[in-house]
Amino acid sequence: MRSENALFVGGPLDGRVLPVLVGATGQPPKTYEIPVPNDDGRPPTLHVYRRVPARVGRLGLPSGWKYEYVPEGKARSGPKWPWRKTT
Repeated sequence: MRSENALFVGGPLDGRVLPVLVGATGQPPKTYEIPVPNDDGRPPTLHVYRRVPARVGRLGLPSGWKYEYVPEGKARSGPKWPWRKTT
């Protein structure tokens, strides 16, 4: 499997560059979830990062990706339809 280094911005991984596996299309996953176990027996805390373009070239195409922390902790599910209400 191939991987590429991705920068993480915000949250507990702020400033770290970690290798992330890429899919068949050569792109990393849209969301990256990191479960952190709790000491008191509760379910693990889930930290969610969302993929965004790291650099945008002259033609408007991204050249590389980075992950930004999502404080709400929810990954967006499915496509964002223009006629759908936001919740």
